[in-house]
Amino acid sequence: MAKNGNLLPMECNVNPDPRGEHVPPASLQVQLKQKQRQRQRQVVAFMNSRVGQYLDDHPFVALSLLMFIAVSAIPVAFFLIFIVTTAVMACIGVIVMEGVVIAIGGIALLCVLCGLGALSLGVSGVLSLSYIALSTLVNYWCSSRGQLRKQDVNGSLPQKKPGLDVSANNGKSE
Repeated sequence: MAKNGNLLPMECNVNPDPRGEHVPPASLQVQLKQKQRQRQRQVVAFMNSRVGQYLDDHPFVALSLLMFIAVSAIPVAFFLIFIVTTAVMACIGVIVMEGVVIAIGGIALLCVLCGLGALSLGVSGVLSLSYIALSTLVNYWCSSRGQLRKQDVNGSLPQKKPGLDVSANNGKSE
């Protein structure tokens, strides 16, 4: 507040009135008068309209309408605040819900990938063991066949004893 009780601060660019009141500069005064004239034109235009003439002829209706507008302003303001608050909370809720869904999806993906990793380790272990076992068996089979061939080439095949051959004995005994 200024020294003499006016609401305008002393730093404001105003000219003092001889009575001690602050007066706005000329350009600001012109703007204020133009706004007042504009408002007066709007009021005159409204009063010349059919609604304005009706309200001018029926002051009780005008007063009732004015009271209704004044009294309903508070509930309408609360309703608009409620709408804005609800919209903001819905946006925040959607963002939070989206974050929760993404977090749950990420955890589910992590579980699936861990399961697939364990499954791939198990399958690769079984395949590795199968490869080792089959390669050992094939090497053993190939080496024993190669040994038999070497013995056949050298002529050192084991000779069959005549008494041990069952198929030869069946035909000769009769």
